[in-house]
Amino acid sequence: MNSILTADLVGLDKIINSDPVAITFFIGYMAMFASAVFFFAERNSVDGKWKLSLLVSGLITGIAAVHYYYMRDFYLETGTSPTAFRYVDWTLTVPLMCVEFYLLTKPFGAKGSTLTKLILASLLMLVTGYIGETSGIDNNIFWGVVSTVGYLYIVYEVFAGDVAKLAKDSNSPALGRAMFLLKIFITLGWSIYPIGYMVLPGNLLSGVFDVSSIDLFYNLADAINKIGFGLVIYSVAVAETAKNRKAVA
Repeated sequence: MNSILTADLVGLDKIINSDPVAITFFIGYMAMFASAVFFFAERNSVDGKWKLSLLVSGLITGIAAVHYYYMRDFYLETGTSPTAFRYVDWTLTVPLMCVEFYLLTKPFGAKGSTLTKLILASLLMLVTGYIGETSGIDNNIFWGVVSTVGYLYIVYEVFAGDVAKLAKDSNSPALGRAMFLLKIFITLGWSIYPIGYMVLPGNLLSGVFDVSSIDLFYNLADAINKIGFGLVIYSVAVAETAKNRKAVA
């Protein structure tokens, strides 16, 4: 009992003394949880074909909230990066974000094969990234290159592949605006993850940033990317629902 109380006091002390990493773990948890509640609640405000999209948005932020709850406690008690927890989170939520691309374009003709390719690319990116981050200095560059292949394929799909073509042919201004924003998330928002990987000892950007500060960037990027991703999907669902209801009326 005393050891548990001591650990709690140490964790509280980190937050009180403005440990930025501890604070962002706490903010990330609360922001993801609140976003999940919002997306689940808003499902009833959109047409049926968009309900699944908002459900997935709620799952992404809900899963992240659970992981941030545990990652926060892990960091407060150990002071080290919760690498395993983070990759479990990403392995669940990043493929779901790829599912969102499919659901976003499904009303305009997206095929299941596109979804399969996106999910496989995301898993390649994450599994090899985890291997590289945990297998030691001698291997992280090789696995980082393999991981980047998966990331670049997702970028290709969004900018020039099936997803991009369907968005262009949809004649939906709401989808066009959403794809523009999602391209920003994919290129700028997601870029923090490979940058964080490359600052590891022995990697291409080793020494450029303090490795201990990477969790700070990861936490902020996770909140912006996952919540922002869901809000973009929500904006399309609301706009398309309003357009359809106006047409029926």
